[in-house]
Amino acid sequence: MTTEESGSATSTSPIPTPSLARRMSCWVYEGMLLFAVVFIASYLFSSLTQTRHGLQNRLGQQIFIFIVLGVYFSWFWHKGQTLAMKTWHIRALDVNAQPLTQRRAWARYVLSWVWFVPPLVIAQLMQAPLMIGLLFCPFWIVFWACLTYFRADRQFLHDYLAGTRLVDVRPDKKPAT
Repeated sequence: MTTEESGSATSTSPIPTPSLARRMSCWVYEGMLLFAVVFIASYLFSSLTQTRHGLQNRLGQQIFIFIVLGVYFSWFWHKGQTLAMKTWHIRALDVNAQPLTQRRAWARYVLSWVWFVPPLVIAQLMQAPLMIGLLFCPFWIVFWACLTYFRADRQFLHDYLAGTRLVDVRPDKKPAT
């Protein structure tokens, strides 16, 4: 799909979109890999700030991890793929099938937080415990993922808004001789 900078659709691209199952499998795998990134970032933050208690400097640590994840994703998306995306043969491109700029990669990162923020905000507005928001997250994630079925290009809404798309880059199968 080719679109303008604003993200509105104008034509169809020959590059196929990966199936929702592949994208969500990649998403889960990415989450497992991010455990190490968050662990190292947390350790680094705690060491540098001499934090001795888990709730000490909590907001600072959350901001630090948000920035570290932003750097991680924007760097790899700018290059085309994270490790999980390489494993699942998925590449992030702009709507013109070009590599992402750092700015567009950061926009995609910020907009991708829609996977988690709405249920947590709703729980906060309802003055419900954080656990209620966390329990609501899986339902929101399924709802958000299923919205792709209402789009002709099958892209996530945050990709559309960021002017990006995920494409299938599986190597062609060569017949055995």
